[in-house]
Amino acid sequence: MNTEIGSILERKARIFNVQKYSIYDGPGIRTLIFFKGCPLRCKWCSNPEGLERKYQVMFKEDLCIDCGNCIPVCPVRIHDFPGGEDRQLQRKGERRRHKVNRSIDCVGCRQCEAACPQQALSIAGSDKTISEVLEIIQQDALFYLSSGGGVTLGGGEVTAQPEFAANLLTECKRTGIHTAIETCGYVKPASLFMIAPFTDLFLYDLKHIDSERHYELTGVRNERILDNLAELIRRGFTVKVRMPLLRGLNDSEDTIGKTLEFLQPFSNYKNFQGVDLLPYHKLGINKYRQLAINYTLTGDLSCTEEELEKIEAFIKKDSLQVKIIRH
Repeated sequence: MNTEIGSILERKARIFNVQKYSIYDGPGIRTLIFFKGCPLRCKWCSNPEGLERKYQVMFKEDLCIDCGNCIPVCPVRIHDFPGGEDRQLQRKGERRRHKVNRSIDCVGCRQCEAACPQQALSIAGSDKTISEVLEIIQQDALFYLSSGGGVTLGGGEVTAQPEFAANLLTECKRTGIHTAIETCGYVKPASLFMIAPFTDLFLYDLKHIDSERHYELTGVRNERILDNLAELIRRGFTVKVRMPLLRGLNDSEDTIGKTLEFLQPFSNYKNFQGVDLLPYHKLGINKYRQLAINYTLTGDLSCTEEELEKIEAFIKKDSLQVKIIRH
C-alpha cells in the first residue's frame, strides 16, 4: 500500500551501502547512500557490487569453514558442496568445499547470511523506503549543521532510480539538508532533470574525453555524458567535475588538454566549481573476488605525487579550480 511522507509518495529503492562521516564527496561531513545498478562497466570500478541491480552473494572464501549451514536455508539452492556426497572423497579425508552457484539469482532473503557462523557470506542489496533512508540520514543532522555537510547519493548510479532519488532529495531539502549526487552522467536527460531541481551539487564524472576510448574503458560512448554535463552547467545547476586518473589510460597531456578545451567555455560560470582529481586505487579489488568477477586491470596504474602535481598545475594554468582528492 502506498503511503505519503510530507507531500511525497512513498517509494522503494535498492541500495547496497550506507557510509557515514564521509569528507570526500561534497562539503562538510556527509552520509553517502549507494544505489544499486549502473549502465557503465568501468574497468577500475571500486564498487562492483553496485553494478547489477539484482541481489548478489558476496563470499569470503578464506573465512568459510565449509560447515554447510547455508545450504538448507537457501530457498533457491545457491549454496552447495559439489561432489560433497561422494563417499570416495570422504574416505580420502578431502575437505568438502562450499561453492556459490552464480547462475542462480539470489532472492535477497539473507538467510544464508544469518546462518553463517564466520560472516563469510553477505548479500549485496537491500530494498528501503524513502522513510527508512531518511531516518538514517537524519541520525547525523547535527554533524551536517556543524560542518556544512549533508547527504550524497551515489552508487552504482543513482539516476538509474530517478523517481526515488527525486523524492528523497525533495524530502532532504524540505528539512534543510544539503544534497549532492555522484553521477556518471549516462542518463536520459528527462531523468537527470527530474532530479536536478532538488540537488545542491552535482559531482559529475568525466572519465575520458575521447568517445571511442571511453567506450573501451567503460562500455559506453560519452556523447550523452558530455551533452548532459554542458546542459547542467548552462541551466545554472552547481557542478563539480570529477576525473579519475589512471596512469597510461587517461592521464596523458593530450587527453587532459582536450578535456580542458571542453570545460574552458564554462570557466566563468559561477555554478561550475572546477575539477576534482581522483587518483587510482585498489580498494575494491577484494570485492571482485567475493563476487567471482575477474578484475582485468593489471600493474600499478597509480600516478606518483609528482605526476599528480604536474596535472594539477596544468589544469590551474587554464584558470580552472582543481583539487586532488586523496583518500
